[in-house]
Amino acid sequence: MNVDLMRTIDRRVGVPLAFLLTLARRTAGLLRRPAPKRPKKILFVELSEMGSTILADPAMRKAKEKFAADLYFVIFQKNRASLDLIGTIDPARTFTIRENSMLNLTVDTVKFLFWVRRQRIDTVIDLELFSRFTALLTGLSGAVNRVGFYNFYNEGLYRGELLSHRVAYNPHIHIAKNFIALVNSLITAEQEVPYSKQPVADEEIRLPVIHYDERELQDMREQVRRRYPEYDRDKNRLVLINPNASELLPQRRWMPERYLELIQRILEAAPDILVLITGAPAETMEAEAMCKEIGRKRCINFAGALKLGELPILYSIAEFMVTNDSGPGHFSAITPLPTFVLFGPETPKLYGSLGNSTPIYAKLACSPCVSAANHRKTPCRDNKCLQAITVDAVMNVIRPSLRRRVTAQEQEKT
Repeated sequence: MNVDLMRTIDRRVGVPLAFLLTLARRTAGLLRRPAPKRPKKILFVELSEMGSTILADPAMRKAKEKFAADLYFVIFQKNRASLDLIGTIDPARTFTIRENSMLNLTVDTVKFLFWVRRQRIDTVIDLELFSRFTALLTGLSGAVNRVGFYNFYNEGLYRGELLSHRVAYNPHIHIAKNFIALVNSLITAEQEVPYSKQPVADEEIRLPVIHYDERELQDMREQVRRRYPEYDRDKNRLVLINPNASELLPQRRWMPERYLELIQRILEAAPDILVLITGAPAETMEAEAMCKEIGRKRCINFAGALKLGELPILYSIAEFMVTNDSGPGHFSAITPLPTFVLFGPETPKLYGSLGNSTPIYAKLACSPCVSAANHRKTPCRDNKCLQAITVDAVMNVIRPSLRRRVTAQEQEKT
């Protein structure tokens, strides 16, 4: 299903269902109101954003550390692979929901309601901002502790009264810190209105950096060599360009013609560099068209060449990456790769990568134009926030990374 249809269903079906479930829970509460309990089995709910599974990892690790709890996750099937990048969640404790049709969505939702009760989940943490669908999954889970963001006196985005721990979403701190606040609401010994009244330090949202052995790195170099037989790790550096963004917010895409100019200028500036255009399998033709337009052997179509789980290995052998504000900017955060992320409708203050990342952001008065308050849907059809970012501006930021670093062996030779 497309994004707009899913938003429409979430609003027109989700609101009345949330209201009816609220009435049912309040009626049941007159007879029995179970007390909160120490979490032993925690289910995280995050369906629609692959990057958010990376941003939520510090919160998941904190929950595991504080409670020694078993962690579970429910996610849309198309985003499932993003959970495996860090490995915090056991794949056997992950439930996937197919979102490609209304029938599959309904069938898998019913299956989920049976699955979550079989697992005897006692705590659900809803990571979505204001989705009614995830609120319903949380409310119907049977968990005693139900944690999520609550709108309090903010208007709109009604989700019912289904939470035991109502956390105030703070639009002035990074989303990873907001996720930590959800976990903190379970740690505090007293009830708070709103949760949670604890600071979140920058150190709490650090990600572990994953390192790969030489065999894995060499296998990846072989994959590059299949596309460019002349590739030599001692003579060539790899620069990754990710010109795509998900259909969830197409306004995040920098203009293709500017990527074309950027690639040409990178290739001219550094004759030892190979540019790999990355992307999903569905983006292969678009990447191929860009390579043909550039017309240089050192520009290589690498879209669809790897599974998502292999991307961090590619990032580990690359020099740097330029990308739109999308999943790869977050996936690279678990590697040392310098990553330059173009921001427009979003702001890096809230959704910046947690890794070795440099945001490139024009800071127009209208930006960011998407937020929790508008269900991440913008009326903008003319993304001047990205048009304001020139190729010169990007080149000025990445130029230091284009200079070849002299290795110790090269210094000895001189």
